[in-house]
Amino acid sequence: ILRHAGTVLVGQLAVMAFGLTDTWVAARYADTALAALSVASATYITVHISLMGILQGLLPIWAELHGAQRHEALGRSVRQALYIWLLTSGIAVALLLSPGPLLGWTGVPDELQTPVRDYLSIVALSAPASLLFRLYGTLNQALGRPKLVTWLQVAALGVKVPLSLLLVLGWPGWIEPMGLAGCAWATVIVNHLMVAMAVLMLRHGEIYRTMHLWRRPEAPHGPTLRSFLRLGVPSGLTIAVEVTSFTLVALFVARLGVIASASHQIMSNMAACLYMLPLSLAIASSARISHWLGAGQPAQARHSLRMGLTLVLAGSACMALLVWLSRAAIAGFYTPSPTVLPVATELLGWLALYHLVVGLQVFLVFALRCYRVTVRPLLTYSVLLWGVGLAGGYALAYHSPSTWAAFGLARQSPLSFWQAAMLALALTCLVLAPLLWRRSQSASAASA
Repeated sequence: ILRHAGTVLVGQLAVMAFGLTDTWVAARYADTALAALSVASATYITVHISLMGILQGLLPIWAELHGAQRHEALGRSVRQALYIWLLTSGIAVALLLSPGPLLGWTGVPDELQTPVRDYLSIVALSAPASLLFRLYGTLNQALGRPKLVTWLQVAALGVKVPLSLLLVLGWPGWIEPMGLAGCAWATVIVNHLMVAMAVLMLRHGEIYRTMHLWRRPEAPHGPTLRSFLRLGVPSGLTIAVEVTSFTLVALFVARLGVIASASHQIMSNMAACLYMLPLSLAIASSARISHWLGAGQPAQARHSLRMGLTLVLAGSACMALLVWLSRAAIAGFYTPSPTVLPVATELLGWLALYHLVVGLQVFLVFALRCYRVTVRPLLTYSVLLWGVGLAGGYALAYHSPSTWAAFGLARQSPLSFWQAAMLALALTCLVLAPLLWRRSQSASAASA
């Protein structure tokens, strides 16, 4: 699990460094660019990650086929998944090109809407490539070979950093500064380079030969696609609820002004980077759990479950402590602005507590997916993350009485949303943990 998770983590951090680079460069271009990036990236992530979750939901299916040594069936399954990729790509492009209703509903100020629309119209070009690369990543995670993904992600980071610097800030006498649009064009170029390299590896990689991936694609097979959607759609919707409860905050915070949006962007970017540790452990653990379930060994799967949970709890606790001790230094790394810096430092202090609960809940959801439990996490997320987290944060920020401040609850601040989210995630863990324990016990008992 640690070998697998460590490799996934390096790749995920490389991808997150794309966003960190954009945040760092935008902050040095202008505070307004950083505020617009907060809204634009939140909108893009809401669309992209939600649809990506449908493709990531195929991991248990492919891991079980790999565990059962059904290589040609795995190849057919991958070819069928291309139809799901086409569907999700079309939806992604359509939504990114039409952000008006979302921006209007959340009250994004008019002065930010134009740069946000321009950014999204450009990154829409990268959505199909990014989703196809996610399909490649899911396949390699199911095979237990995440290094083939990580190498490409790290190499892409080496292109993304100088490209963003060059396009955003320009080169005197050679390239005019493009501002926020430069971040978007760098993302488009890098995503297409990554998927081109992935296709070459699929074509020539030895580990893919037994799957015969390059046979002529079969016509859409209804039962196979329905099985994908039964697992993938609830998984994708669950991630959509989680992501929107997180990303829509940026749009609601925008009405508090540039300083609030800029500091929230720093907080959300750091939270996303930290999230990669429990996410990587959850991906690695679920790959092992599904592998052993496919091999007909549920007791070994339950052992992997317990080990993965232990690793997530220990890793999250260590990272939370590190963030708490270095919150001022982290904020100083992100921005030189004397007005944004103190607000960001306060937010990062709360990030330590937030990371503890968000790490546990992502592991629980991924592990439940291995046992084909997807609908109940979706319902739990919808009620708690939207109802308690997002709606509760909005009420706390804009409609709570001033007397609540005496209890440490924030008002008219991005912190209101983070405090409500922590409560929602803690309640989610209390609901999902017993469900996972019972389902894993039932699988072991049925085998015995």
